[in-house]
Amino acid sequence: MKSITEKRKWEEKSNEQYAFMDALPQLIWIVQPDGWVAYTNQRWRNYSGEQQLPSRANLLLQQEIWPENLHPEDRAYVLALQQQAFATSEPRTVRYRLREGHTGTYRWFLAQVVPYYNEAGKIARWMVSCTDIDDQKQTEDTLRQSQERVDLLMRSSLIGIFVAEDNEIVDANATFLRMTGYSQKDLDRRNIQWTTTTPALASFSEQVHQEVVVQRYKTPFETELVCKDGSKLPVLVDGIAVHDQVLHGMGLVMDNAARHELQQRKDSFVSIVSHELKTPITSLKLQNQVLRKKLKKQGLSDLEIASDRMDVQLNAITRMVDELLDVSRIQAGKLEYARDLVDLDMVLREVISLFQRMQTTHTIALHRTPAPIFIIGDRDRIECIFLNILSNAIKYSPSAPLIDVLLTTSGESVTVSIRDQGIGIPQELQEKIFDRFYRAAPLQQHAFPGLGLGLYIVAKIIKHHGGTIRVESELGKGATFHITFPLSAPEHLPVGERN
Repeated sequence: MKSITEKRKWEEKSNEQYAFMDALPQLIWIVQPDGWVAYTNQRWRNYSGEQQLPSRANLLLQQEIWPENLHPEDRAYVLALQQQAFATSEPRTVRYRLREGHTGTYRWFLAQVVPYYNEAGKIARWMVSCTDIDDQKQTEDTLRQSQERVDLLMRSSLIGIFVAEDNEIVDANATFLRMTGYSQKDLDRRNIQWTTTTPALASFSEQVHQEVVVQRYKTPFETELVCKDGSKLPVLVDGIAVHDQVLHGMGLVMDNAARHELQQRKDSFVSIVSHELKTPITSLKLQNQVLRKKLKKQGLSDLEIASDRMDVQLNAITRMVDELLDVSRIQAGKLEYARDLVDLDMVLREVISLFQRMQTTHTIALHRTPAPIFIIGDRDRIECIFLNILSNAIKYSPSAPLIDVLLTTSGESVTVSIRDQGIGIPQELQEKIFDRFYRAAPLQQHAFPGLGLGLYIVAKIIKHHGGTIRVESELGKGATFHITFPLSAPEHLPVGERN
């Protein structure tokens, strides 16, 4: 048994020998084989709140230093591991929480208990070093929680999820496999691809590439999923794509069959009602024309004015019914298009002339190049585009009588820009105005009648012709619609118009 004097000498020698440890970032203390703490570095004393190294009392590690600072939830198993290390003379590594003396908060540490042997091969002392890993532990916990959430999402029975690398689907949840009819074995063998090289996902692979990857759309879109057996499933798709050396992406797929069926029923209902309304409205218009002629012959001008007003309202109803019919045909893919050579300049001049004869409140100014401009398409449908947009420009500009129409060509395309100086469209609503039944002026709907179908039909017609439409607007400062079509090739032009 060592005397007090011997212990003091050993302590002084140890303090000189291990003084360099004060500069280390780890918490360090030296323990003798009998459990007496011979040294703690300054970092530990600062952290634990000790003012000086305990040197005279025979402080057993498990009775003083550790139990005081260990987190209550960690104490039992840490002390057990320590006792095991001392009993077996084997080093140990363990993670636990230690209390900070000044604040009372706990931080995570990685502790290493290592024995040092003397020349006789016996343990002379133990060194305990604790490295602060609290930030790392917090990151691990965050990642673990995130992974748990991902696992929960992957187990969803409602949403199909797949992960793709370039052309292959490398992971998918059970719901996606059930939707497509593929098996886990197909997935493991990389037999599921999302491009046109295989039947799986072939129907919307190009759309996914264009809308998710190229244009980076943030909103989901509806499409059909081609399953393993060739059947088609209506789905709602969203996706995230990341460009690296290989294209990585995640797709979220929701079965849209029930909604699709409901939409089909609604479209069928609208189509039937529109057709049923068409006949009585046509009959009413014919009867009103006969009535107006008779009233005119009899010189009943007051009643003739009332008949004219009735005709205006019947025309408005006719337009709404025609819009509903067009929407039904578009949804069913049955809207027919002619394919002719169309002089766009002439169509614009005729439409503007028609409006100028009907409207006395607004002036439509056409700015154009003198040469004819030809595109391939359906003349009546293209005329419908400009009728609709000019009608909107007049309707939403009650106090701004000037509307400008600019016709310009650039490369292989032609752009028609229609600018009004009306109420304008809020920025947050501009992406929605081409949706069905959507109107950009909800607060003023009582002042601006309509079904909100015109721009939807216009956008579909333009898309069918290979063109685009976009809007620039600021609330209270009018709106400009830009419609762009591809120009027809010179060989399609009449002989007298070719360069």
